[in-house]
Amino acid sequence: MSSINSRAQSQAPPPKAQHHLLVPESILQQAVMLPSGEDLNEWLAANLTDFYSQLNLLYGSITQFCTPDSCPTMSAGPKFDFLWNDTTIFKKPVKLSAPEYIDTLLTSVQTLLDDESVFPTKPATPFPKHFGATAKTVFKRLFRVYAHMWHAHAHALAELDEEAHFWTSFRHFVLFARQFSLVDRKDMACMDGIVDF
Repeated sequence: MSSINSRAQSQAPPPKAQHHLLVPESILQQAVMLPSGEDLNEWLAANLTDFYSQLNLLYGSITQFCTPDSCPTMSAGPKFDFLWNDTTIFKKPVKLSAPEYIDTLLTSVQTLLDDESVFPTKPATPFPKHFGATAKTVFKRLFRVYAHMWHAHAHALAELDEEAHFWTSFRHFVLFARQFSLVDRKDMACMDGIVDF
C-alpha cells in the first residue's frame, strides 16, 4: 500500500468527486424526515446511534493511516484545529492527536448511549430535559470526525474504495443535522464548499 497518510497527499480531491452516493439524494432527504407520530427525541436518539455506528466503521477502516505521527492534532484542513472540551475528563480544553480525540469521542459517545438516564430504552422512561443539547454536542463532534477524515485521509478513502460509503454517510448526516438544527453553520465552516454539494 502506498504512503497515503502523509500531509502532502491528504489534499482533498475536487468537489465533483463528492457526488458518488450509494443511494439517490431524494431517498436521503426522505430518510431524515421525522415520521408522523414519532417522538422527536426517539428519532434523534435512533439516528445518532446509527450515525455513530456508521462513523465508527468508516473511521475504523482508516485507523492505520490516522496515527499520532501523521495527525498530531485533530484538524480539518490548515485553518481548523479542534480541542477536546469535556470537563468530566479534562479540566480545560486540551489538544489531542486526531486518533486520541476520535477515540475519546467514540468512547464518550458509547458511554452516553449506554447511560439509561441519557438514552432511555424503556418506553415509559422520558428523555432528560438536556437531551437536545447533548445531541447537538455529539453531532458537532461527529461532524469533526467526518471533516478530519476528508481533509486528512481522502486519498486513503479513495484507495480503499470507500468514497461512496463515506459520501453517502456524510451527506445523510448533513441532511439530518440541518433538518433538526444539530450542527451550527459556523461549526461546518471547515467543510465550506463541500457541505453544499
